[in-house]
Amino acid sequence: MTVTTESQAEAAQSVEQPGVEVAKTSAVWVLIAGVVGLAAALTLTYEKIEILINPKYVPSCSINPVLSCGSVMVTPQASVFGFPNPMIGIVAFTVVVVTGVLAVANVRLPRWYWAGLAVGTLLGAVFVHWLIFQSLYRIGALCPYCMGVWAVTIPLLVVASSIALEPLHGNAVLRVIHQWRWSLVALWFTALILLIVARFWNYWSTLL
Repeated sequence: MTVTTESQAEAAQSVEQPGVEVAKTSAVWVLIAGVVGLAAALTLTYEKIEILINPKYVPSCSINPVLSCGSVMVTPQASVFGFPNPMIGIVAFTVVVVTGVLAVANVRLPRWYWAGLAVGTLLGAVFVHWLIFQSLYRIGALCPYCMGVWAVTIPLLVVASSIALEPLHGNAVLRVIHQWRWSLVALWFTALILLIVARFWNYWSTLL
């Protein structure tokens, strides 16, 4: 009788505290962001290995003086922690891919997991913005694959934060931010594009 009662109590608790139900669009976006980010990280790691093997190797993403992965990969900023930055991306985006697959499969993960993903993505976003500054104003070149990571990190942060903070959407400030979240993302992309255009205008103008 005691075992049965305890089993019933555990079952009732699991019903009362289910995992988070994620909208299909959000789940798909998490998966897409993970796949894009992981593909970029794997490609950058491969290109870095090729450069280490052959210093004269020209990466596939070295297109012109501005869009030049090779110029970025050989800088100290490309190995902030003593190893190539893309290795961080391989680990991080693998987690995102797995999360996206589970979410698409309607597996309900606990809210603390989404909160952890949101915090991790926030740290990634801070790191990305530091790299953006370094690329624009210190290195003076852009890595197309890195820009792919930039492009998915901010929207991923928005999606993960929206899921993690859903119970707090009753807060007036958070509600307004949530309602305008994609407009803010659009402004971020617009500002980034303008910064790139302004920083390398001397080069872009020669193409006109």
